[in-house]
Amino acid sequence: MGDFEGQKGEEEKKIKKIKRRGRACVVVLGDLGRSPRMQYHALSLARQAALEVDIVAYGGSEPHIAVLSHPSIHIHTMTQWPINPQGLPKIFRPIMLLLKPLIQFFMLLWFLCVRIPSPDVFIVQNPPSVPTLVVVKWASLLRHSAFVIDWHNFGYTLLGLSLGRSSCFVSVYRWFEKRYGKMADGSLCVTKAMQHELAQNWGIQATVLYDQPPEFFCPASLEEKHKLFCRIDKNLCQPIGVRDYAHSGSSGIRNHALNETLFTAQVGTDIFLKPNRPALVVSSTSWTPDENFGLLLEAALMYDRRVAAILNEDDSTNEEVIWKEISEGKQYLYPRLLFIITGKGPEKEKYEEKIKRLHLKRVAFRTMWLSAEDYPLLLGSADLGVCLHTSSSGLDLPMKVVDMFGCGLPVCAVSYSCIDELVKVEKNGLLFSSSSELADELLMLFKGFPEGCDDLKLLRNGTLEMGSSGRWAAEWEAHAKPLVSEASYLSEL
Repeated sequence: MGDFEGQKGEEEKKIKKIKRRGRACVVVLGDLGRSPRMQYHALSLARQAALEVDIVAYGGSEPHIAVLSHPSIHIHTMTQWPINPQGLPKIFRPIMLLLKPLIQFFMLLWFLCVRIPSPDVFIVQNPPSVPTLVVVKWASLLRHSAFVIDWHNFGYTLLGLSLGRSSCFVSVYRWFEKRYGKMADGSLCVTKAMQHELAQNWGIQATVLYDQPPEFFCPASLEEKHKLFCRIDKNLCQPIGVRDYAHSGSSGIRNHALNETLFTAQVGTDIFLKPNRPALVVSSTSWTPDENFGLLLEAALMYDRRVAAILNEDDSTNEEVIWKEISEGKQYLYPRLLFIITGKGPEKEKYEEKIKRLHLKRVAFRTMWLSAEDYPLLLGSADLGVCLHTSSSGLDLPMKVVDMFGCGLPVCAVSYSCIDELVKVEKNGLLFSSSSELADELLMLFKGFPEGCDDLKLLRNGTLEMGSSGRWAAEWEAHAKPLVSEASYLSEL
């Protein structure tokens, strides 16, 4: 009789769970538009798990149209805490910094416990850890929901970049991160190295969910490339500092009557890539201290100087002469490079000032922020990607590289401890540790561009082959969906 009643009780709990099942909440204490992995979680929860999904996050950048248009995804936007309140005397700013986590705590708790319907599971991005993990744990207890953490990195290591690892604030932050991290009903992480660290030193068993590109990250067609370059042509013509070859091309060299851009041209219905076009290099950055953008500037300067030396040009060679020869169809052994740097962040203005002081003949820089729809098109139209991410913990992987691979774009990336889990040398990319190494790689890959650069073609072919083997939906179905389902069920027992 006892066994029967116990079995009946289990069945009743399962029935209760089935009746209640149907909702998940994705929590991002940050800009949702700049949190692609959490957007993909929301899409998978809605599409693959058939759940109603509430996203609680800050506003700012526009999320992808697939998230905005999905009828089962509901975005709840919190008010962003001002970084530097205008007109506030400096003496009060430390007080405001202390108030910030308290305000965030109560605002997030209000949204998770009152503003949204009760979910079966909370999935929270870490970092930031404080007060996020504390609030989500409390909300999960109050609403009898599962609590799942997606470990992108460690919050205390990011804090240590600005305060130093020996700071007492960093130690306290780590204590909170570890204590509440162990309270989760389930954990996901981005690398095997992070999985090992969590298991060995934190007592947390995490499932590796590698970042994979969703279906809208793919190589761009020739027509898509031309339309994109037409849309951003005005930005391409505006130099950051002194006039460069790309700006020179806007002063009558390009034939706009033929619907011509720096890279493409259209005659009638025929679109073609210009044989003397620059090589397009894309680097996506958050302009933070864990990305040494100075490496790229130094490598660009070295490339410019080394090409001039190889071609026996002296310092007196007028760049106007070179630009005119190129516009008339002359091709050099090494192409001009156009670096497009996408992203927003605190160090952007500092590096733009450095770019203004450069004087380059064959290299130009542009910084821009693209829509969530145009960004994949830019990656799918580029010739090479550069990643400067070094990781504060040495345990996470740059999602920007995953997106590049999805678009068939090979990558040169800064070398660090676990980057080889993503970048396979001489198959889909190359690694570098210094600006000189990166300059050498640029010379090697772009020699003979666009038709004769065999090393670049081999990397692109390898990237396309490896990129076709994995997509986000398949990775999420195999690793995240079972964990989310189990955590949701166990939270009811």
